[in-house]
Amino acid sequence: MILAGDVGGTKTVLAVYGDSADAMTKIVEETTPSKGESLEALVADFLARNMITGVTRACFGVPGAVVDGTCKVTNLPWIVDEAVLSQTLGIARVQLLNDLQAAAYGMLFLDDSELVSLTPELPLDHKRNFAVIAAGTGLGEALLVWDGEKHIPMASEGGHSSFAPRNDLEFALLKFLQGRHGPHVSWERIIAGPGLGAVYAFLKMHHAEHGGPLESARVRDRLVVEDDGSVVGAEAVAGTDDLCGAAVDLFLALYGAEAGNLALKGLATGGVFVGGGVAPKLLPLLKGSTFLENFRSKGRFRALLETVPIVVAANSKAPLIGAARFATRLR
Repeated sequence: MILAGDVGGTKTVLAVYGDSADAMTKIVEETTPSKGESLEALVADFLARNMITGVTRACFGVPGAVVDGTCKVTNLPWIVDEAVLSQTLGIARVQLLNDLQAAAYGMLFLDDSELVSLTPELPLDHKRNFAVIAAGTGLGEALLVWDGEKHIPMASEGGHSSFAPRNDLEFALLKFLQGRHGPHVSWERIIAGPGLGAVYAFLKMHHAEHGGPLESARVRDRLVVEDDGSVVGAEAVAGTDDLCGAAVDLFLALYGAEAGNLALKGLATGGVFVGGGVAPKLLPLLKGSTFLENFRSKGRFRALLETVPIVVAANSKAPLIGAARFATRLR
């Protein structure tokens, strides 16, 4: 049997699968708060409560950089170690993957019904490299490198690389965010749920000084009690607020720009998967021209990027699926 986990800062999803030659059957799955002294204690409790024995392989997607089988988990006081998990849980083979690395691998096993194409005229090519970019609480990036026989999921912390403005408005956004965060402003400060709220705050200030849609009393009242990014996104999709619409338009322009950067860096001619929790919520606007135009706007390499397929993943379980599928490779 196989144990798979998707570890997050607030919750952890664990599942056990039976692995046969031709299929994987889920035996049990639970979502539990990420709490306690360690991941191994959390997993041991899960296995005991469900009376699971005989697990021989395990794979966990964890938020943070995995180096030599160890990860200091982001937003949790845990240091997760493959060897400690193996010894404590009595599981012969344990593998840690970065959470986006697991999500990327999971994308390969999603049904067509779980993928929404932004470029329906361009089919995915499963014998080339893929890129995965996912805006949620933060910004995750990963690559799936085709080695001639299979895809190898490659971890990345590209979301923490430096934001690169391209015009006067984006330079003004950089200056605004430097006032909040200091000299280094990462892409994650913008392309994430909290980043959408930050883009809105910037445009509210910028429009007050230079002209443009201003904040409405209704949206201002909503922002007092609701999550900034969720409010801005919902108002923009509904078409009920001009300032929110402008904020999402700028957000999608930058999302597309960084997705194009990642596609170039990984030569992802097979396609780009857009994951995370933000894209499905903005899907009606993501299908517009803003994201796609900025994805392709790379000067001399525009022609290449015009051939790259882009799909949005609508299944939030991709990291768990990826961890489970990767565990089948462990021997």
